[in-house]
Amino acid sequence: MKALISVDMEGISGIVHSSETNPERYDYQRGRELMTAEANAVIAGVLDAEPTADVLVADAHGTFRNLLPEQLDRRARLVRGKPRALNMLAGLDEETDAALFVGYHVRAGEGPGVLAHTMNGEILDVRVTGRAQGEGAQATGHTPGKDVQVTGSLGEIGLNAAMAGHLGVPVVLLSGDDAACAEAAALIPEAVTVPVKEALGMAAAVTLHPEEARDRLRRAAADAVSRRTEIPPLALTGPLDVEVDLASPHTIDLATLVPGVSRTAGARTVAFAAPDYGTAYRLILLLAQLATIRPA
Repeated sequence: MKALISVDMEGISGIVHSSETNPERYDYQRGRELMTAEANAVIAGVLDAEPTADVLVADAHGTFRNLLPEQLDRRARLVRGKPRALNMLAGLDEETDAALFVGYHVRAGEGPGVLAHTMNGEILDVRVTGRAQGEGAQATGHTPGKDVQVTGSLGEIGLNAAMAGHLGVPVVLLSGDDAACAEAAALIPEAVTVPVKEALGMAAAVTLHPEEARDRLRRAAADAVSRRTEIPPLALTGPLDVEVDLASPHTIDLATLVPGVSRTAGARTVAFAAPDYGTAYRLILLLAQLATIRPA
């Protein structure tokens, strides 16, 4: 079997502050080591359940150059650097049997959640209207069922889970703080969640000891991979209507240069229609990238 492990940083045990996640801050090296150790725990769990599995690990935080290659379990292959197709999910394809999200965080505007955001500080909200198949439809407040109309806000958890679902891949495990785990459970009730800390605020939490967190992650990853056929992909079917709230007027000006993207009546909102979720996902990634461009 083939597994993709997407590893973000804000949801790693022990991490509560941007000084631990920002390459320009004093505590970043410590954050890298904690992140790599949790990735190794999940790799070990996958291979406990499936000793011959092909395991790819996608570095999915910031620069995508955070995991320490020399400290990563040598049985896995590492995807690092950017820009790259599928962003936080680089390496994912239709042949992948399971995706595991490690160190993820709650979406912008939710909380309390440690270092909550969506993509970057410029994206305030992403709303997708379309149709969902399976139990994950309840994520938007609608009754679970087959192929129902849904409208809802999605953060990195939902956006990435739906992209995996677009390729037919289930997200079988997610770890992070308790808020991130609750967000994932609402989207994918069957997935295994591992809360490694209890959020007290944007930069505060009650956290497990890192070794305890790793023990739990290893056991949970083995369990999740063993039950992968019981966990349905989160599939949003097109056509889809997407609205993105952006913090900067400059970003909105740039966004409207993209064919099909228009400014709405809302002062901070741009909107577009997409024939399928793969197209919607890529356009959202483009808007996030445009948000990093500053006025000349």
